[in-house]
Amino acid sequence: MDILILAVVIAVVVVGALGGLIVGSRRKKQLPPPPPAAPDITAPPAEPHVGDEAETPREEPRRTVEEVDLPDGSTPVVVEEPPTEAPAIEIPEPTAGRLVRLRARLSRSQNVLGKGLLTLLSREHLDEDTWEEIEDTLLISDIGVQPTQELVERLRERVKVLGTRTTAELRGLLREELVALVDPSMDRTVSTENETGGPGIVMVVGVNGTGKTTTTGKLARVLIADGNTVVLGAADTFRAAAADQLETWGERVGAHTVRGPEGGDPASVAFDAVKEGKEMAADVVLIDTAGRLHTKTGLMDELGKVKRVVEKHAPLDEVLLVLDATTGQNGLVQARVFAEVVNITGIVLTKLDGTAKGGIVVAVQRELGVPVKLIGLGEGADDLAPFEPDAFVDALIGE
Repeated sequence: MDILILAVVIAVVVVGALGGLIVGSRRKKQLPPPPPAAPDITAPPAEPHVGDEAETPREEPRRTVEEVDLPDGSTPVVVEEPPTEAPAIEIPEPTAGRLVRLRARLSRSQNVLGKGLLTLLSREHLDEDTWEEIEDTLLISDIGVQPTQELVERLRERVKVLGTRTTAELRGLLREELVALVDPSMDRTVSTENETGGPGIVMVVGVNGTGKTTTTGKLARVLIADGNTVVLGAADTFRAAAADQLETWGERVGAHTVRGPEGGDPASVAFDAVKEGKEMAADVVLIDTAGRLHTKTGLMDELGKVKRVVEKHAPLDEVLLVLDATTGQNGLVQARVFAEVVNITGIVLTKLDGTAKGGIVVAVQRELGVPVKLIGLGEGADDLAPFEPDAFVDALIGE
């Protein structure tokens, strides 16, 4: 028994000694350093403020959602748009002497006809070859065969009898003969006096591409410049934006435009235009018709219908045919067909400032027996001029 107790005591002592050795060896090992503490962060200084921001915030009274008046949807909210200013009304240039101011536009025609003839007539010997060249020059300028033969015969006779030789004398002689050929005795005023006492009714016709709608707008400026009030009838309902184009021309000079739906009945628009012209006591109603192709019989018949419908109000005072001067003799074919459908009373020659030959004025008057009343000499708004024979011939032969 004593031996057992002694063994237990020894075992306890041995275990205690071993435990002390293990703890002592662990204490001798270096422990890892503790983690660094988080640094203190200092807030940056506040940015400087000026004005209201530098002040200490003040408490302001605030309304709750229940206190705010909200629209109930019964009354529409009207947003007022800024008033738009009406376009300024333009004052067209006076028509008196306008052709004289625009005579420089005829310089190309002058080179073909006037200067060419003067050069030939100033030759020392006027033999048969020279007279043939003079005749060719006149034909190239689109005067026409019959007027050319008449002019050459008169020139030959006068040069032979009078013995005219100086440049000044030849220019005077040529001027007299050309003025006679243009025929200054024709009445070239645009008729705007209606027998019924209402507004004068003017209808503008022509084929596509002659500048007919533009010419109608420029003609409105001519009439207004002469002191007339004008109503425009946009009866060209087939060409896209034709009515818009005419209305724009009218707004620039204060002319009222009557129009209908695109593709609508042209005769109806023309009828309404004359009716409104009467109600407004206008001086002139100017009707722009569709650009008919003269080869389309049905369309030409429709143009005749427009004329008949308008004449239910009052007879037409003027029917103006717009021709492109650059087409030369080809334009005479168009003129013949239009003259058969409506009673043409006057001619408007456009694009006479380009490559056109000045002699077309003589040819078209001979063909239709009606005067050239207006000529277009440029793209400007006031480049449509009343035709003046003397000023026209002076522009052709130069100073």
